[in-house]
Amino acid sequence: MGYVHEQVGAVAATVSSGVLFYFGTGLTPVAALTWLAPLPVLLLATRAHARTALPAAFLAYLGGTANIWAWSLRSHDLPLLPWGLVVSVCLSATFVLAVALFRRLVLLGHAWLGALAASAVWTGVLYLVTLLNPKGLTDTFATAQADVPVVVQTVSITGSWGLEFLVLLVPAAAAAVLAPTVRRVARIRTGAFILGVTALVLIGGVIRLTSEPIAPQRMAVVSANMHGWAADVGTPAGKALVDSYVHRIAALPSGVRTIVLPEGTFGATEPSPPVLVDRFRALARDRQAVLVVGYAQWAKNAKYNYALVFPADGSAPLRYLKHHDAVSPPGHDLVVHDDTGVEICLDVNFAEPSRDYATAGATRLAVPASDEGDDGWLHSRTALLRGAENGLPVVWGGRQTRQMISDGWGRVVADVPSGVDPSGFTTLVAEVGSGPGPTWYTRLGDWFAWLCLVVSAAGMAVAVRVRR
Repeated sequence: MGYVHEQVGAVAATVSSGVLFYFGTGLTPVAALTWLAPLPVLLLATRAHARTALPAAFLAYLGGTANIWAWSLRSHDLPLLPWGLVVSVCLSATFVLAVALFRRLVLLGHAWLGALAASAVWTGVLYLVTLLNPKGLTDTFATAQADVPVVVQTVSITGSWGLEFLVLLVPAAAAAVLAPTVRRVARIRTGAFILGVTALVLIGGVIRLTSEPIAPQRMAVVSANMHGWAADVGTPAGKALVDSYVHRIAALPSGVRTIVLPEGTFGATEPSPPVLVDRFRALARDRQAVLVVGYAQWAKNAKYNYALVFPADGSAPLRYLKHHDAVSPPGHDLVVHDDTGVEICLDVNFAEPSRDYATAGATRLAVPASDEGDDGWLHSRTALLRGAENGLPVVWGGRQTRQMISDGWGRVVADVPSGVDPSGFTTLVAEVGSGPGPTWYTRLGDWFAWLCLVVSAAGMAVAVRVRR
């Protein structure tokens, strides 16, 4: 490729991949575009010099991450300066590493290994990030596919890592097949390999989706259009909010078994303020329903982020302390009541405690949540993937973000934006049955992520050995 043609090709690839990443990932992704986004840069990588291809890969991915910058400017969870940009740059550098290894191996004639190693490097690095990052991981290729149930079934075996791997593997294999230096036999083998993998995923997904939920139960999510955090139940406004929730829940249709309120709905300095606890114990008994309520306790030296679980018999509430929180001291214990496991918001960014709940015998997850408006879809789908990984329905109670109920196969049963209803409350009611229960992923854990690290090391070893 001549210099001018190479530069023109680099600009075209950068813009094409950047636009596809922009619309194929982020807060409202178009799932089909995610599979196409890496392709232009990967095609360039086997036709241009590294000094051209690798900067193009970096700029394309970095440009794609601009789809969250406007939200990040307003975010407390991921402020754009500096952490939003740090995340964007680090993800872009990871994509460059994947493209560089792909380029090297394909040019050496290892077409199928190049596609595998590139996908493995990307997936393996993201896995290591979850081990080191206190906020876990979301907004990845896998999350963008959360509303495509047929491919989501992969996560029941591999966890979300398998879906992450697959979304990059398909365009990487296509680029390897089309690389000018690859021999015909290698093209055929690589093409047959990726077609076989894709067919296996799709057929397996279709077969798994023929299963039907059993013993359907009516679930509900109720959230007020409140913008503040944890209304103090010791104030007139807090007491009024308690009254409003009690009236709203009392008016729900009959037969609702589980009702989830958002994270941090109420707060107080007391561990069990009577104005809240007594009212909700009586409400749970009258409704014969389990109530899961977000509650913040302000102690002298710490804030504790709880979910209070009010049993349907009116007995004293159980307490779940959020496992992953940058402010609250972390909890460690599971709370399972009436076969329902309880988590809070950020917990779904990690494999545990969802896997632990499936192992402990929970048949559904109730998750009080409180996001930041625009990221409601994204975070609710992260929760959906956790449920699909472990065969559990999810009741996601988002405040000012999203309410969602999904089944144990990762299919959305009901979904609505919260915080915008003119009545002052958003209410979601739906029936969802028990899922398939503990999956291969529940039993084996992150085996696929570790396999990706092994494949990454093997690919790098081949690239370095041949260079020497």
